[in-house]
Amino acid sequence: MIPFLDLKLVNLPHEAAVQTAVNRVVASGWYVMGPEVQAFERAFAQTVGTRHCIGVANGLDALTLALMAWNFPAGSEVIVPANTYIASILSISQAGLVPILVEPDPQTYLLDTSRIEEAITSRTRAILPVHLYGRCCLMTPIWQLAERYDLRILEDAAQAHGARYGERRAGQLGDAAAWSFYPSKNLGALGDAGAITTDDDALADRLRALRNYGSTQRYVNDCIGQNSRLDELQAAVLSVKLLSLPSENEHRRMLARYYLTNIHQPDVQLPPADQIDQDAWHLFVIRHPRRDNLRTWLQNHGIGTDVHYPVPPHRQRAYASLNTLSFPISEQLHREVLSLPLNSAVKLTEIEQICVAINAFA
Repeated sequence: MIPFLDLKLVNLPHEAAVQTAVNRVVASGWYVMGPEVQAFERAFAQTVGTRHCIGVANGLDALTLALMAWNFPAGSEVIVPANTYIASILSISQAGLVPILVEPDPQTYLLDTSRIEEAITSRTRAILPVHLYGRCCLMTPIWQLAERYDLRILEDAAQAHGARYGERRAGQLGDAAAWSFYPSKNLGALGDAGAITTDDDALADRLRALRNYGSTQRYVNDCIGQNSRLDELQAAVLSVKLLSLPSENEHRRMLARYYLTNIHQPDVQLPPADQIDQDAWHLFVIRHPRRDNLRTWLQNHGIGTDVHYPVPPHRQRAYASLNTLSFPISEQLHREVLSLPLNSAVKLTEIEQICVAINAFA
């Protein structure tokens, strides 16, 4: 069996260093908002290339707190892709704002920038581009629209650790970026964790208060905040694993190259191959009109797969008010996408077997 993802194998190379880090935290007696968090925040900000990193409890909180920190009027609109993971949309709702869904580009699966301007109204305050599957959105048109209409840009970089757009890195492409360190991410913790990066000093100060009950001084609360703090244990683990992020991303790129070169099944649509060295390849996602049949075929050949994501957000019961809307491109993608094994623990010989199985699918 080739599993889609085996987190035990992914974390095995880091086991000794992680154990040392955990022991250090336990022995310190300081478990929340201490030196480990500060050290990781400095290191991750340097990796991204921003002045600030604010550690928070998870990726959803990172998105929500960033939107809250801008103090948009209640009911303001935020443009977001229709085919994203639902957390992108939940964050808008939780911040008291209104998600405006826009179709993706069917070739890249990313926000179709040609459709954004028609969705902008007098209530629009921000654009939330999602770097889905580890590929950065086409940002130049988004920058132009943001400048023209005075909009904020919040990158959803939850799947884009180490991705680039031209000479700039994910996290440097908007006014702020939200990150998830969920265990399956390219940079994954051993539990939930997240962060926000930004060059905006005032925004960073407000975020540090919002994540900590609205307080920057103990027992003094300046605003209505939340309890969303990155804990010391997860920060220590992330500091260890951050050192290996470049090499592990290069391993992902090597596997992606092999997939792109060796999958020849005529009905399979491969992801774009024009930015192999810039993408983070968090997921390798193909499309097939008989996705479920192909998935069963691979399962019968001992190959695990996953679907990111089977139900589009506007079809979820949580968003009943959107159920009547139609996003045919997004709906087709959700019917056809299939994620193949690709992570730091997958071997090239396993990718070879997967390609042979896909090419044999009739």
